[in-house]
Amino acid sequence: MAGDILFLPAIDMQNGCCIRSILRQLRQFIMFSSHSLTFCLFSCLSLLSSPLQAAESPLALDQKALSVVYSSQETMHFSVSWSGGVKIGDLRLSLAPASSGSGHVITARVTDYGLFKAIYPVDDTFVTYLSGSLKLPTRYEVQQIERGKTVYRLTIYDQHKLEVIYRKENKPPEVYPMAGSVYNEFAAFFITRVLRLRMEPQQFVPTFVDKKRHLVPIKVFGREDKNSIFGVVNTVKVQPKMAFKGLYDKDGDTIFWLTNNACRVPVEIRSKILIGSLVAELVEYANPACTLRKKTGK
Repeated sequence: MAGDILFLPAIDMQNGCCIRSILRQLRQFIMFSSHSLTFCLFSCLSLLSSPLQAAESPLALDQKALSVVYSSQETMHFSVSWSGGVKIGDLRLSLAPASSGSGHVITARVTDYGLFKAIYPVDDTFVTYLSGSLKLPTRYEVQQIERGKTVYRLTIYDQHKLEVIYRKENKPPEVYPMAGSVYNEFAAFFITRVLRLRMEPQQFVPTFVDKKRHLVPIKVFGREDKNSIFGVVNTVKVQPKMAFKGLYDKDGDTIFWLTNNACRVPVEIRSKILIGSLVAELVEYANPACTLRKKTGK
């Protein structure tokens, strides 16, 4: 959302419908999702017709990546642009040990940038609490601006009773049974980073979205050199393939590139949308356990 508005073709500035669509998708951009921003972030190449048809097996984790990613305080800042040109917002992610001394906390904040703030303000915060060796979510708090009003949502994941309890504002809670343990979109994004990323056998991440439990297949395309804030790095190209909409409507494939080392840093996330694409490029990164360092001048 900054930049020359002349670079935004076919946008009706009177009703801002296209801008609103882009910014709705910006919110989803960090999340683990793939079908219409799809993830606005991730997916549509070959969506599952029935997500639960796949045989479910335990996740195979890369222990070196697990020890680095979940080691201490990790922070990431992505600059989000429309079709790789006009900047429209920022995505900030952090993963840190919980203050209670047990588990971890994922905090995400999505904000718009520049001109579009006055048209469709975006300032959303998502907090996910994780527990156990598989880093499963136990609590998920969402604070969003909707029509000028701050709205609060709370989701509790009872991984023992296998149920999800959802409440928006002061409305009565909604309870959903689960067929097994689940991740939410943010927890799924982080656990995907520490999987054993091989083309075969394909792994499936159980994710609770749209009031249902889905088995999300993780497609690994292979290795690819990619320019980044660390210089040119070898990456693993990954695509979660989802048959659900998630928190926001999504319409295209989403792919992300993880550094091919124990840090598994997502250097870029790219998602097709109705008009063009959304690109999230990593511009800042910190993790004391990771050996990668930003190149001077990047």
